[in-house]
Amino acid sequence: MSAAPAQAAPAAPAAPARAAAATSAKISAARKARQKARAKKAVRYAYAQIGDPYRYGASGPGSWDCSGLARASWKKAGVKLPRVTTAQYRAVKKKVSWKGAVAGDLLFFYGGKSHVGIYVGHGYMIHAPSSGQRVKKVKLGGYYKRHFAGGVRPGY
Repeated sequence: MSAAPAQAAPAAPAAPARAAAATSAKISAARKARQKARAKKAVRYAYAQIGDPYRYGASGPGSWDCSGLARASWKKAGVKLPRVTTAQYRAVKKKVSWKGAVAGDLLFFYGGKSHVGIYVGHGYMIHAPSSGQRVKKVKLGGYYKRHFAGGVRPGY
């Protein structure tokens, strides 16, 4: 018995493949631009809340807990998020690293992702820290880096 000669697969046209890739890149660029604009709105809203008191379970507008602040900031930008930190992390598909964070990203801390802050760029975040404190902008130093549990980029 002799083996049948292998047949070459027909060559795919290169031009349509390049056109599809270019279209995909344009869509991706448009999505990135839309996400960046939404992130800017979320950050601006978070800045406006600095000084408001922390209250466990609060969703604003006069007082906040960490996840309530994150949710309301992104809601102002037109993006719906769940109410609690763990659900927020799970709901957003685009995950980001510590070094890959950009303004508007949500940064989660501690093993159970029990705290969230809104990254505002240049090594700072805005968050509602804990009882007796107020919403504030903080430098992301060693403490936060040690307790970093993950990040997400809403708005895609």
